[in-house]
Amino acid sequence: MFFWLHNYQPSAVLATIGPLKIYWYGLIIALAIVAAAMVAIKLARCYHIKKELLWDLFFYLVIFGLIGDRLVDVFLYDWGYFSQHLWEIPQIWHGGMAIHGALLFGLVTLWIYTRRKKLSFWLLGDILMPVVAIGQAIGRWGNYFNQEIFGRPTDLPWGIPIDWLYRPAGYENFTHFQPLFLYESLGCLALGLILLGWHWWRLKRPQWRAGNILIAYLVGYAILRFSLEFLRLDAQPALFGLRTGQWLSALLLVLAVGLWGARRHQKQSLPPAS
Repeated sequence: MFFWLHNYQPSAVLATIGPLKIYWYGLIIALAIVAAAMVAIKLARCYHIKKELLWDLFFYLVIFGLIGDRLVDVFLYDWGYFSQHLWEIPQIWHGGMAIHGALLFGLVTLWIYTRRKKLSFWLLGDILMPVVAIGQAIGRWGNYFNQEIFGRPTDLPWGIPIDWLYRPAGYENFTHFQPLFLYESLGCLALGLILLGWHWWRLKRPQWRAGNILIAYLVGYAILRFSLEFLRLDAQPALFGLRTGQWLSALLLVLAVGLWGARRHQKQSLPPAS
């Protein structure tokens, strides 16, 4: 694997059929969404939640998640560019997505959906967070083919080649860089598997309280992303020495604390499914 990463020069385009171009990024994001949906449905069965409800919820989460994903990237990361190229805002297949936006919009969507359907926000949040992490682990490979999400130059055997066009100013003479997309992918995979294991453990307990897995995901991903931001080279707006990605990660931590406080006021614990 290291040899392949170190020597293969990725291309954003998977195939060209006449005027139509199929992009790796779009294909991988689609695969990530499908994989997450499949795992969520299997997990929901353990809690006797019908798959039709999950498909309905997933439809809204994907739509509003992608909208949040793009809007946060456009307005917080690169408005200087997009303000001059408004027609490129819908072109998500070129990359330029901010996962923090998808998470924030997704949580609001989940809250509204569960309120209207009179369902447990905490339980559905617990079910969704592990599969979100797994979806992120898959989706980060789209960044690899777009040659984005990389760090400082490196001689490590898993360093990835970056085309001259994508190298930041001052790093034009370096060829291989830290594969931050891979670090985040592996971190999200580990987080997702840990949270799935938590579900397995919790289902065997005589009584449990919903919401802990949701909060644990927010804390775990916020710490992972905040840490990796120190290694990134791409230009981002910064405030008090912290990059936009770090401020958004800090916002996830604040949100996790707020949800923990709200969950503490729950009087009812939910029994595990049989």
